[in-house]
Amino acid sequence: MTSRAVPRHATRRARLLAGAVLAVVATIVAAAPASASVATSIATSVAALGTAPATVAAASAGAASRGVAMADSGQCTSDTRFTETPPALQTLQAQQAWTVSQGSGIVVAVVDSGVDASNPHLRGVVRKGVNLVDDGADPSGRSDEYGHGTAIAGQIAARRVDGSGVVGLAPAAEILPVRVYANVDDQAVKAGRGPNLARLARGIRYAADHGAQIINVSMSTAKPDRALAEAVAYAAHHGSLVVASAGNRDQTVSVASSDQDGARYPAGDAGAVGVAATGADGTVTKDSIHGPHVALSAPGQNILSVSPAGGDCIFGADKPYTSYAAPYVAAAAALVAAAHRSESPAQWIYRLEATARRADPDARDDVSGWGVVQPYSAVTLVPGPGIRGPKSPFPGAAAPKPPAGKASAAPVVVEDLPPMNAQAWAIASVVAVIALAALGAVGAATVLRRRRAANGAAALEGSGLYGDDPPPRPEP
Repeated sequence: MTSRAVPRHATRRARLLAGAVLAVVATIVAAAPASASVATSIATSVAALGTAPATVAAASAGAASRGVAMADSGQCTSDTRFTETPPALQTLQAQQAWTVSQGSGIVVAVVDSGVDASNPHLRGVVRKGVNLVDDGADPSGRSDEYGHGTAIAGQIAARRVDGSGVVGLAPAAEILPVRVYANVDDQAVKAGRGPNLARLARGIRYAADHGAQIINVSMSTAKPDRALAEAVAYAAHHGSLVVASAGNRDQTVSVASSDQDGARYPAGDAGAVGVAATGADGTVTKDSIHGPHVALSAPGQNILSVSPAGGDCIFGADKPYTSYAAPYVAAAAALVAAAHRSESPAQWIYRLEATARRADPDARDDVSGWGVVQPYSAVTLVPGPGIRGPKSPFPGAAAPKPPAGKASAAPVVVEDLPPMNAQAWAIASVVAVIALAALGAVGAATVLRRRRAANGAAALEGSGLYGDDPPPRPEP
């Protein structure tokens, strides 16, 4: 399974068993209002928005009183700031992952509508890329008429700025903008400036040729395309991993439209990773296209990121979009790639899939794939025999053996909760302190472990591989 930081865990248990039970309980109680405060603030801001993909919306007056600027025009402006950290980052183990990797040295290509490099969160982050649209815009790809690519770049690699909590999941990575369309409105499409397969395939090849280890494609088509499949294979051959959205019922950013379930491309091409979106309740909804191309899931609703207006904004407020889920998996892949530079894209994929949070460790499905991506677990995984889930590409790894009485698959649910069942922790800690007095530190540690197992914390409430153990939190 995973390698665990035994000394750190032992130290933490020792502190708990030595008499810090009250502090633990106080921490748990204090954490709940903090999480609720963030959720309430975001919910207040989102309540009146109803944004479509790539549209920006103003914060409510109630949220403005908590440090969110009010946008009188109905759109986020250069002054719009959200003081909260994006709530998706808690689901995605960001704080734990950043203790081992922040994506330093990794280039993530955003093959999309361009990236506005002038946003304060993205200054010094966006490399010189390319504009493949013949419209006279910035030839380096560092402009964004539509706003979609800029939001995606922020999810991946936004840096912190004063007065804002917005930050990317891979905050030390760089962005390579590859502009393959200008807009999705009728005028742009008729003028040849909308999404098309030829430019998309060219964009993937350009990214692979210009140093991008990870290539994010938040676009899809229902029709397989030879040039697109060859571009994905070309990228894999050059050491690049393509992460693509699984597709939405809403066909706004689709090249060939269809709202029926089934494979989408390039997500379904060999060597690519298809990503479904979880909604506000942590489940993959019918808003995502389901099919054999779905490999992983990530948050895709109420996304806090950056806007081309220069400030912060909420995207996907009305429902989850795979366009916003894919960048989080791309960022997770960047964290893995930075920590394991000698490994192949196939091995990065395995780390992400094997450690994703799911109800049944042995099963993937066409709705959520292998589950919700968990970057810390992926980075710290020690590949070897006995890892349950996908087939391992690592040399010498044996095929995992499913346990007797395998549980049936259940929908993946990721809730914004204190790690590993806070009430169970508090009860187990109190009992363990009593046991310590009678049996000593070694016996007490054993009792704590057994009581944690007896409490039967659901796999999806954990933060480690299959929810069996939470990752250690960074020391203050």
